[in-house]
Amino acid sequence: MSSLLGAVRRYPLVATTVILGLVGVLLALAGLPDAVRWLFSGFGLAVATYEAVGMMRQLRRGTFGIDFLAITAIIATVLVGEYVATMIIVLMLTGGAALEDFAVNRAKRELNALLQRAPQIAHRHSADFAEVEDVPATEVRVGDHLLVRPAEIVPVDGVLVTDSAAFDESSLTGESLPVERVTGDAILSGSINGQAAATIRATATAANSQYQQIIALVEEAAASKAPVVRLADRYAVPFTAVSLLIAGLAWLLGGDPARFAEVLVVATPCPLLISAPVAFMGGMSRAARNGIIVKGGGVLETLSRAKTVVFDKTGTLTHGTPAIARVIPEAGFGEDELLALAASAEQYSSHVLAASVIAAARARGLALTSTDTANEVPANGVVARLGSSEVTVGKLSYVRDRAPDAVATPLDGGELAIYLAVDGRFAGSIVASDRLRGNARQTMAELRALGITETVMLTGDARPTAEHIAALVGIESVQADCLPVDKVDAVRGLTRRPVIMVGDGVNDAPVLAVADVGIAMGAKGATAASESADVVILIDDLSRTARAVAIGQDTIRIALQSIWLGIALSLTLMILAAVGFIPATIGALLQEFVDLATILNALRAIGGRRDAAVKAQARTELPVGSSALVH
Repeated sequence: MSSLLGAVRRYPLVATTVILGLVGVLLALAGLPDAVRWLFSGFGLAVATYEAVGMMRQLRRGTFGIDFLAITAIIATVLVGEYVATMIIVLMLTGGAALEDFAVNRAKRELNALLQRAPQIAHRHSADFAEVEDVPATEVRVGDHLLVRPAEIVPVDGVLVTDSAAFDESSLTGESLPVERVTGDAILSGSINGQAAATIRATATAANSQYQQIIALVEEAAASKAPVVRLADRYAVPFTAVSLLIAGLAWLLGGDPARFAEVLVVATPCPLLISAPVAFMGGMSRAARNGIIVKGGGVLETLSRAKTVVFDKTGTLTHGTPAIARVIPEAGFGEDELLALAASAEQYSSHVLAASVIAAARARGLALTSTDTANEVPANGVVARLGSSEVTVGKLSYVRDRAPDAVATPLDGGELAIYLAVDGRFAGSIVASDRLRGNARQTMAELRALGITETVMLTGDARPTAEHIAALVGIESVQADCLPVDKVDAVRGLTRRPVIMVGDGVNDAPVLAVADVGIAMGAKGATAASESADVVILIDDLSRTARAVAIGQDTIRIALQSIWLGIALSLTLMILAAVGFIPATIGALLQEFVDLATILNALRAIGGRRDAAVKAQARTELPVGSSALVH
């Protein structure tokens, strides 16, 4: 109820139109048609006057749109007594403005929510390190020593004071695997500490730290994005000019002022006012049915013209979670035996890969051994007594202290290895890697078929990893080792536009906002990416990006068809009215048929049959594969 009242207060003109429309229905049922005519006509003229004032302001700024046609149509329908059409035009006009205003206010609210998620509290050590006090992150000064507890967000940029620690930097760089840091290494604000407390020394204030710079980039990009011109506005000037010319010639040549009104009756801009919004609403409904949220009709129009698609890697082209790629046992050990030992020991580890090792063992149906004797050294490894054997699992240097024969495993980009020793003997290694989305390559092919001429990858990963993934999926251009500001600069520098950016996570929020269309893989919930994006894919399926482009193209094609159908029919009727073949009353009735024809055509954008055909085709094709491992 409160939300309804809020909508009424925010959009009083729309609410008034709906209320007066209901009052008019009641008056008509009560047998008072004259009251309905005066009510609708008077309200229509009042709205026309209000819109005329706004139109004059737009003209002073050099903008001419569909509003002039609407004002002309309102006056014309009042003059010929078509007061029901008057209210329909008023509702279309005020409702469209309300939808645009709602989208702007929602974007501002989401940016404010992003600001509120910035780290608010820091744990500052006293000068003698005897105490820790909680202070607002904004009060941290360069040189302060801060305690970052397990799983906490680093509040400001700094350097690590603790001997070693592991951080999840995926929200900043896109790297899905944990990053090991040692004393003196730089730590970025916004990264998440691992399972062991760490101390950092602040090197920047909160306002100058990485996370705040990301927020600033999002705000700047959103503020600088140019507003989309409504599709129907592009036809407003020529259609209006032609309508007035025909009406004026009919009056001049026929000598009857009624001809002017008769032409204007059939020249009402309902095909422009109604058919395009109906098509856009149908396209957005179709997108939602496909698990794609599109934030406005203008987004569909830009999608339809896109020439370049830019992809983040981690969480977009890959699943963004480490999985076991391969098990490499030494002589005397089998794969299942090595994996079972590792998983048994990892039950007592807080390392991010522990869950992946345990899940891989259980997937193979391996039995895990429990023990009361296990000791973990955070960010290094764990030693566990399993039966009569002592099993050591962890990083190479940690395992080598107990098994000097341990050797490094050759790794491809983006891979991470954990090593095992049994009773002081090197037993082998287990390699983890991110998983490539199985339909990534197919998605690139579909995008190219839709007219995309350039594909680009922007990632914070190292170049070998980035180039490896790009080669697998068929992406042409790669930029690696990117921070958020680098991605923003790269997208701004692209020349084949419009540009679509596909990504997820906080690190992609600025570039999603600055792209012509930002698409967020938001299946995991509300993130900074989904809030700054123009399109959010709710299903964890990369191919929906190609589906979004296809829906945009279908929607614009149908909207243009509807507009041109309405214009063609209206021009035909205007010419017939100009020579006296169509009286005003008949013209008003015929114009309703024009409106109905254009609306019915626009409703094709809902696309139920096309989606059913796509699904049927997908069922007949061979599966592409669900998840190839990147290795």
